[in-house]
Amino acid sequence: MLCLAPPLYQTLRFLLFSQAPELHLGLVNSLLYHLPLSLALLLWDLLSPVIFPEEDPEGNGNGKKKERENFIRLIKLSKPDWHLLTPAFVFLTLALMLEISIPYYMGRVIDILSNNYKETEFLLAILYMAFFSVTSSVSAGCRGGLFIFSMARLNIRLRGLLFRAFAKQDIAFFETTKTGEITSRLSQDTALVSRSIAANVNITLRMLVKCIGHYYFMILVSWKLTLLTLISTPLIWIVQSLYNKYHKDLVKKVQDSIASSSDVAKEIIESVKTVKSFAAEEEEAERYEEALKKTHRLQCRRDLVRAVYLLAIRTVNLGTQVAMLVYGHNLIQSGAITSGQMVSFMLYQIESGDYLRSLFHMLSEITHSAGASTKVFQYLDQQPQVSTSGSLCPENLEGVFEFKNVTFSYPSRPENPALKDVSFTLKAGTVTALVGPSGGGKTTCVAMLERFYEPQSGEILLDGRPLAEYKHQYLHRKVALVAQEPILFAGTVRENIAYGLDNPSEKQLVESARLAKVESFIKNTENGYDTGKRVASDRKGSTTRM
Repeated sequence: MLCLAPPLYQTLRFLLFSQAPELHLGLVNSLLYHLPLSLALLLWDLLSPVIFPEEDPEGNGNGKKKERENFIRLIKLSKPDWHLLTPAFVFLTLALMLEISIPYYMGRVIDILSNNYKETEFLLAILYMAFFSVTSSVSAGCRGGLFIFSMARLNIRLRGLLFRAFAKQDIAFFETTKTGEITSRLSQDTALVSRSIAANVNITLRMLVKCIGHYYFMILVSWKLTLLTLISTPLIWIVQSLYNKYHKDLVKKVQDSIASSSDVAKEIIESVKTVKSFAAEEEEAERYEEALKKTHRLQCRRDLVRAVYLLAIRTVNLGTQVAMLVYGHNLIQSGAITSGQMVSFMLYQIESGDYLRSLFHMLSEITHSAGASTKVFQYLDQQPQVSTSGSLCPENLEGVFEFKNVTFSYPSRPENPALKDVSFTLKAGTVTALVGPSGGGKTTCVAMLERFYEPQSGEILLDGRPLAEYKHQYLHRKVALVAQEPILFAGTVRENIAYGLDNPSEKQLVESARLAKVESFIKNTENGYDTGKRVASDRKGSTTRM
């Protein structure tokens, strides 16, 4: 590089300024000549790990390879929307081709007005500008609408897939994963990820095509001026690469902090009775405010990095524009270009700088979306520890349960066994009571019967067959749990009674309500069994399972 740089510099100097090559003699001149190149190489050596980070050998989602795989997976998830994306890309191409030509004809208008005025050429140029403006605006509107519609469809599809993935997880997953994190992934991360194809790729392609088109017209006007403006490109690239690295980490920390503060708020609200009983309202408010302050500090750091980035980018662009104006003035004086061409070139250069910056920014946004998708896809691919692959569905079930040397520890407390070498039999047609002190494992035994958990050792049998062999839906239709404090969902009374059942008859619903001793209460309501949320708030614990 040190050998090739001097002749390259001399060649550009000769082409741009028509100055003859110079030969630097002496030790001092040679040092001054090569010192900037040596500093540039040192800077590149320092920045290369940032610009080209190594792939993560552990494959935990931080490597470039993992992000590319996630992006390809997002493209596959967008396949159902190709009937919208295809015309959107067509309108995108049409809008860009027309929009790029407008500054060129603006320069033509200025030249026609400043030189020999010809009405026919002037009107033709104005007509072209009007046609290109109207058509490009219509195409841009159609493009934006189709991309936004496809983004909304992908967001809904992704949220549905993620919710299904959460719903199939075992109870241990929800004990070790905070609710705030789950809701944050469902709401914020899916929205960010869904922008990858419909929004980010759309804008990235638009910026890329505009950059290519603008530089094409700039070269047509003056290739010398174009070479001068390209000096800023590597500087913008370095600044953008540094910004991508630090901004991406801060975005991830902000997302995690928002999820954490949401979980704190949910925990306080759900435990409001306990909070009030200990008069701890002020302490809990301070705890939530501290979580918000942590998020605010991270957001301030993120915004500070962005402010420094914008300052650096605008400084580079300003320096480039000053150099372009000085050199453009010389070209106009020498007659190499006209005033109208200079105006066209300035319009293209100003817009190309914005488009180039937006291109680098959108590339970083795609990276951020891919980073957010890592956690989403991790949950989508996560398999529950309690398998639901059983297929046994006998027509007749006697209903004899047997615990055989069952040992179990909760995932959140693996060192403290809740059950240890427990064995007993629940005979059909009898009532069995589990009696013991608090924390003795009574609730755990019921949870094991419902197959919310798998024992670490031993097994639980139903009619002599392990519970794992029974089909998930079949088992939970035969084994019913009546909780001490039933939960009513936000629906009608009819929907709550029939929850989990396939089209029960009206007679079954009425009989169930009678057995639960709520029949008279339901009849006295305004809409009876079709009463909605108001019943759920007026009376608690009026639902049973058949």
